[in-house]
Amino acid sequence: MASRQEIVITGIGVVSPIGIGNEAFWASLLEGRSGVRRIELFSGSDLPIPFGAKVADFDPKQYIRRRKSLKVMSRDIQLAFAAADLACDHAGLREAPIDPERLGIVFGADIIPCDLYELADAYRSCMVDGELDYGRWGAAAMADLYPLWMLKYLPNMPACHIGIAQDARGPNNSLTLAEVSSLSAVAEAIRVIGRGHADAMIVGGAGSRIHPGDWIRSQVFELSRRSDDPQSASRPFDAKRDGMVNGEGAGAFILETRRHAEARGATVLARILGQAGTFEPRRNAAALQGKAIRRAITAALRDAGLTAAEVGHVNAHGASTRLDDQIEARAIHETLGDVPVTAPKSFFGNLGPGTGAVEMAVSVLAFQHGLVPHTLNYQFPDPNCPVNVIHSQPAKPHPPTALVLNHTPFGQASAMLLAAPE
Repeated sequence: MASRQEIVITGIGVVSPIGIGNEAFWASLLEGRSGVRRIELFSGSDLPIPFGAKVADFDPKQYIRRRKSLKVMSRDIQLAFAAADLACDHAGLREAPIDPERLGIVFGADIIPCDLYELADAYRSCMVDGELDYGRWGAAAMADLYPLWMLKYLPNMPACHIGIAQDARGPNNSLTLAEVSSLSAVAEAIRVIGRGHADAMIVGGAGSRIHPGDWIRSQVFELSRRSDDPQSASRPFDAKRDGMVNGEGAGAFILETRRHAEARGATVLARILGQAGTFEPRRNAAALQGKAIRRAITAALRDAGLTAAEVGHVNAHGASTRLDDQIEARAIHETLGDVPVTAPKSFFGNLGPGTGAVEMAVSVLAFQHGLVPHTLNYQFPDPNCPVNVIHSQPAKPHPPTALVLNHTPFGQASAMLLAAPE
């Protein structure tokens, strides 16, 4: 990092199933409170998995000042907006504002499913003798849809709404890369600042997989069926894991150059040392081997100029699926040895494009509090997952560095190396 500007984190915003805001989020992590529970919306339905990690007691009106904007904000957008607003407050942007022309945004998002009730009348208008007539859709269905309906579900809208609300007139971009969206957004923001196009960036990601449309689509993946005890369903690297848990949430950060942060009197929460993004190609849907994860780890170490021994803890993807956890564990062991590992998805499941940002917040807060939260539900070590899982109680972050990992079922992997402030 000596030959380039040092990038630091000066604000964090979290909206999660285990708490809204940094204090509530951290308290749940330390106390071991899971955010996975039965979802009332699915009670009495024939869905095979009636539980997940939902953000409870979330009132978007507390964060969205132009209330009429709610008409064009889906759940994903609302979560993203709130997390960004919290991050801006935490970074002191109200008291020490940044030049709007030099403040940009990169946000991770995903396919945003439409609320089913909004399509009900449109579908009824196209029914003929009890069957849907697709030929009628263009003429009949449009009359029953809100004119600005599409604006609620475009994945670039979180960044757009945040930019308007925070008067961020700099570069504005959106990334849709499933679970690596958040860390990829951070990486892109670093490049934007490095090119001199901005002094600071609002970055993060948001996703809500608590939606029937998402649940149907996610049936192609391995989901936990532990309906009798939802809070123990997400159990990364545990021998009795039976699949991942869907959740929702958003995380956001303020990134700045150290020079810019110090000039405006901001508190440095963490330093970004290095990053990497990779991909593992495969043919005929062959099983992933973890090559992208290994390359992401080694490339991030090289970018940061660190050795494996200088990594204090790994903030693992830990999806809680049989094969995924195995390949990730082996990749971590082969590249980093017996490094301590924590897996935040044990608390709140898979948040899709929001997962990386919320998980990265865990490590940044760990630096602030001098503790790395433990992994929930890790009771039976799996010999096929040779990693040193932090469990039962939090651990000290020594050395004070963290490698945050995310990857997708499609072969992408992303790694981010962080360090405590000096």
